[in-house]
Amino acid sequence: MKDILINRFRTYLRNAAEAEYNPVTGFGGIGRRCRIATPVPELPYAYVPVSMAEDPQLELVRNNPTEWKKLRFRHDFEYWSVCCATIKPKTGWQYQPFVLNGPQRRVVAALEADRLAGRPMRMIILKARQWGASTLVQMYMAWIQCCLRTHWNSLICSQVKQTSLTLRGMLATVLDNYPQEYWPEDKKPALKPFQSSDDVRMINTRECCVSVASCHNQDSIRGADYAMAHLSEVAFWPRTRKRSPIDFLRAILGSVAIMPGSLVVMESTANGVGNFFHQEWLRCKSGEGDKHAVFVPWYEIELNRLKAPDDRALLASLDEYERNLWEQGLCLDQIYWYRCKTRAYGNDKAVHAEFPTTDTEAFTDTGRNVFAQQHVENMRAECTAPAHKGEVDASPAFADDPKGKLEMWEAPQPGAQYVAAVDVGGRSQDADYSVIAVMKRVRGGIPEVVAQWRGHADHDRVATNAVNIARYYSNALLAIESNTFETANYGGDADSNLFILSRIAEVYPNLYRRRHYDAATQTWHQRVGFHTNRATKAILVDTLVEAVRDGLYTERSAAACDEMDTYEQRGNGSYGAKDGHHDDILMTRALALHVMDSLPAMAPDSYSQLPSW
Repeated sequence: MKDILINRFRTYLRNAAEAEYNPVTGFGGIGRRCRIATPVPELPYAYVPVSMAEDPQLELVRNNPTEWKKLRFRHDFEYWSVCCATIKPKTGWQYQPFVLNGPQRRVVAALEADRLAGRPMRMIILKARQWGASTLVQMYMAWIQCCLRTHWNSLICSQVKQTSLTLRGMLATVLDNYPQEYWPEDKKPALKPFQSSDDVRMINTRECCVSVASCHNQDSIRGADYAMAHLSEVAFWPRTRKRSPIDFLRAILGSVAIMPGSLVVMESTANGVGNFFHQEWLRCKSGEGDKHAVFVPWYEIELNRLKAPDDRALLASLDEYERNLWEQGLCLDQIYWYRCKTRAYGNDKAVHAEFPTTDTEAFTDTGRNVFAQQHVENMRAECTAPAHKGEVDASPAFADDPKGKLEMWEAPQPGAQYVAAVDVGGRSQDADYSVIAVMKRVRGGIPEVVAQWRGHADHDRVATNAVNIARYYSNALLAIESNTFETANYGGDADSNLFILSRIAEVYPNLYRRRHYDAATQTWHQRVGFHTNRATKAILVDTLVEAVRDGLYTERSAAACDEMDTYEQRGNGSYGAKDGHHDDILMTRALALHVMDSLPAMAPDSYSQLPSW
């Protein structure tokens, strides 16, 4: 009985909050507002933005209803939307005034805070389906072009050009139905062709061009003059050998000036992990990017509710996930809708991508991901920027250098034990990276990443760097993934590569060595380095999966977590990074942890030097 009463109270509060919002009176509107009298007969008073109340023009229009409304339009996007913007709703075919829903008001509040403060408006939106993110962005841009700015050009870009044209069609609908008495100029508003271009239209009398493009044609937007850009479904922009989403974004940002009133909104549903949109979301969510990160969960969307046939029976049948939703404060109408949607989709993962409860859940995996996303996110919480960047010389001594490739989270500690794991990549900029990771062995605790070198270099220089870094970290046990040095596939020939391994062994004795069976002599002997094949790689991966799942080591580099998010088991059973991504950082963690698991336990009262193998 208690839970039923709680549910009724939650439903009442939700409905009451929705009923209180009124964009015409301004009650419950965005930002700081004050109550003033109006000359509009059906509206004796209104709650208007403070900026309108302080506008000197207010006194001039105090007795003119039409001009008063036009002044309010310039200050109050929500009021303009309900009076001047016509849209086709998600349900039904009848066009109707655009009234902002809860998630839309939250987005506009962030944009308006920047606009009123004179800052460029930048935002990335991770969205669930069916709440009108694209519609909102188009209406907000239309408001700026119709009421606030002239000669304020905009770009609409999606994964396909037809989608961009559809979005621009929303603006055409607004102009076709715009009340003539509220248009700033005498001439009827319309979108007119501009210089015979199919991709560019101009809002007549406002001199604002609206261009459309797709992510497949980067050259079409170069050299243009945009003040606003709406980038839609960015997670689905493909990465190819000739172009990438980041290249296109750079071209767009190069065309949008960083100035007050300029706007760039990047919005998308999630499309797996590791792609550009996912990485940009993580960057902006952490505060490192230039955009506000806004996530809209499914339960904020008013449509996502369905009355259950029997509330008591539903409460008694909640599974663990649904019980968590209940404990978060959701009402049974929302939980029942979610249950029905899950049944319709057939599995939780598909629902999580389209209707996520959290932003982490939105980037659901493809079913082939090796590392569970939540486990990676737990590890990501410990990642920080390095304390120093630089290089280590042969002395060995560390020198700070902002352009250096060695990131250091912690300097060598007296008496501490370290393992330095090396994954050797290629020489060219397009090849895999070479990575040297240093992990500290902690008595009574878990291993911790303390340093990392990553870059492209000739193999002998990689070997020299590895030895220098290992010496710097208290003569760490140096474990080298030796495949690259044992084959000619990575440049040079196998003999010259093996010579590098021999030279390392001559100058640095504390090396990991593996047992190797020589079929020719039918004898066992030791070889420098860890050789990776299908069987040994599975061992490394299993070691790292367990460590990530159970929190058995402390990660510091967010790039390592990014690689875990894009690491998968392929159809043939092999492991590797998704196309366009790397796994070099990841493999150094797996190798370091595997080597540590093979070492004897640390002495309880001392930090003896790691043994050589």
